[in-house]
Amino acid sequence: MKHSRTHLLALAALAAAALTPAAKAQESATAAPASAAAPVKPASAADKSAPPPEGAAAASPASAAPETTAFDITVRAPDDVRELLEKHMELQRYRAVSDLDAIELGRLTALAERNVRNLVGTLGYFSPKISITREGVHARPVIVVAVEPGEQTRIGTVDVNFSGEISDSTDADAVAQRSSIQRDWRLSSGEFFTQDAWDSAKTQALRQLVARRYPAGKLAGSLADIDEPSRSASLHLHYDSGPLYRLGGFKISGIERYDPVLVPRLTRLKAGAVYDQNELMQAQQRLAASGYFNSAYVFIDPQDDPQAVPVQVQVREAKLQKLILGVGITTDSGPRMSIEHTHHRVPGVGWRAVTKLQLEKTAPSAQTEWTDIPDESGWRWGVLGRIERVNDGELITQAERLRFGRSQTTEQIDRNLYLQYDRASVWGNGVPGNSAANTGDGSALTANYAWTGRYFDGLPFPSKGYGLGFELGVGTTLGPDRQPFGRTVGRWLGIYPVARGRIAMRAEGGAVLARNSAAIPSTQLFRTGGDTTVRGYGYRTIGIALANGVTGPGRYQAVGSMEWQRPILIKGKPSDFENTFFIDAGAVADKPQDLRPSVGVGTGLRIRSPIGPLQIDLAYGFKVQQVRLHISVGFVF
Repeated sequence: MKHSRTHLLALAALAAAALTPAAKAQESATAAPASAAAPVKPASAADKSAPPPEGAAAASPASAAPETTAFDITVRAPDDVRELLEKHMELQRYRAVSDLDAIELGRLTALAERNVRNLVGTLGYFSPKISITREGVHARPVIVVAVEPGEQTRIGTVDVNFSGEISDSTDADAVAQRSSIQRDWRLSSGEFFTQDAWDSAKTQALRQLVARRYPAGKLAGSLADIDEPSRSASLHLHYDSGPLYRLGGFKISGIERYDPVLVPRLTRLKAGAVYDQNELMQAQQRLAASGYFNSAYVFIDPQDDPQAVPVQVQVREAKLQKLILGVGITTDSGPRMSIEHTHHRVPGVGWRAVTKLQLEKTAPSAQTEWTDIPDESGWRWGVLGRIERVNDGELITQAERLRFGRSQTTEQIDRNLYLQYDRASVWGNGVPGNSAANTGDGSALTANYAWTGRYFDGLPFPSKGYGLGFELGVGTTLGPDRQPFGRTVGRWLGIYPVARGRIAMRAEGGAVLARNSAAIPSTQLFRTGGDTTVRGYGYRTIGIALANGVTGPGRYQAVGSMEWQRPILIKGKPSDFENTFFIDAGAVADKPQDLRPSVGVGTGLRIRSPIGPLQIDLAYGFKVQQVRLHISVGFVF
């Protein structure tokens, strides 16, 4: 038996009309190797040289048929074949020619068989039975295209090989990248062959090649060898990585108002580092999120020297000053209005100053924070001053805070090292005048270190991951009777996928270690309860009992929560709404053995909003035997 084989060097033989221009260029690789320029610019920057996006729609030979047509077309075939032919068949374009005679229509019908065969081949059917007939002799003609596609071709062997630096390198990173491209190849043996899947797999492999180390990589050749009798396709691909690229210096444009050292310090890209498109995109996001720039683009040009390719940065600076007015409401604090002013480069010092005034019923405050530009390792100096007045319905706390230190913020980890001065004055009904140690009256100076790590899959709407943080502080109370003390706080949040939705578990604990007589300011002590802590209880209503039933701050705290978050399905698909069921518990005491949990349970609604998750919860507090509504916005850890 003679085997018939089709070599898809340039799949024009399959259906030129159904192929995208990019697919045609890649399929002609054997005759003239196609160069696929690396997507060196991040997605936010225009990049005409990048590989075509996955699933690019095939070009249609004609738009929808006009109202007046010369003939009708009926396609009788399986759904996938019928949809392809109705959209891309060459005959469609001639329906608009009103003066076709019978001879010309017959000629077009005869030629249509080849076009139909080529189109069906793009779906992996290479031995179809095709019948094209004409019906309606006296009425308007109807062209009937009947196709029995036969058995679809499956993938046989797959050979992905390389040339260039990636093929010769023994570097573990290069070997891993090469292996990853081969392992992640999308058309495995046994799968059905289609033109779209073939194009998509080649493009995806090319993206993996140029995303790291080799931005000048290209598809140097591709071959789909079709064995029609056995209905199998052997795939052969050859990728040329080109040279290894390492980052060089910066070429920055758009800097006028701010110190030029801002760009390299914010991007944190090091000269000599191996090119990594993901690192460039993260650097671009850091610039955009810094507040100094309205837009930023970070990219390289593969035509530059691979040994030290310049990192090109284009920025558009933000204005030196901005004013933000805000309004909001929470069930803890009621209506809220805020005014925030930012000066990105204060004259004389060059620091950024952010000053905010917040007006609300229970906790009005004023704060100003000044920060230096970061150094080469990302650390920056900062100073903060804050005044607030908290009225929780039982006690009124007037607090002042001054802080000076250094901080480092990255995508996952925040670190803070600082000295802090706190002063608190507490008054209200039932507060004894000689018991400052119990009410939170006093002042203190502390040295502190805080660390926070976020390992979620996506913010502000994580579906899995965890976060953890801790604070350590040592200091002394101020005043006539100075007493040393230590303070520690730890918190954790874990989000775990389940069959439907997620389980979110949260825990927080804190302790202040000091003599009973130490007058520690309330800002260093603990109270809990409210929208984001223990739902079912009022804001800061969980604490220790003072005279006349007043609730005061304590030296030990423990809070825990478990929440089931379920997506609400609309027409069988997850929507932007979620339903939750939760249980919260929290306790505050002056001694660990006195911790008695206050428990709340409830249900709620989560809504994806442009500013983060909107949370609306209805909770019942067992200890107070009341139902409370809680509303808050945002994801914070």
